[in-house]
Amino acid sequence: MAVKPTKAEKKQNYDAKLCQLIDEYTQILVVNADNVGSNQLQNIRQGLRGDSVVLMGKNTMMKRSVRMHAEKTGNNAFLNLIPLLVVGFTFFTHSLMTEFRFNNGFFV
Repeated sequence: MAVKPTKAEKKQNYDAKLCQLIDEYTQILVVNADNVGSNQLQNIRQGLRGDSVVLMGKNTMMKRSVRMHAEKTGNNAFLNLIPLLVVGFTFFTHSLMTEFRFNNGFFV
């Protein structure tokens, strides 16, 4: 049976993943996820598969990770994301933002 990671290890893994996504992807879209059903979120993730990644996490953990990454890299432009991170999830994409569209009332 596999050993469950501790809370500290989970936070370190999340921090590493967020920092890797920030460095790898050229565009970031922050979206509010209040009152969005799990089925709709699943459809969104399926529609974005291929060139985009959806990352969900706690607001304070996302802010902490962005702040630490900005300090580590010396790129203070990342700090502009912090006030926006009061939402449910974040998209990381290589696509142009104009390629995101609504299809029959659902985000695709």
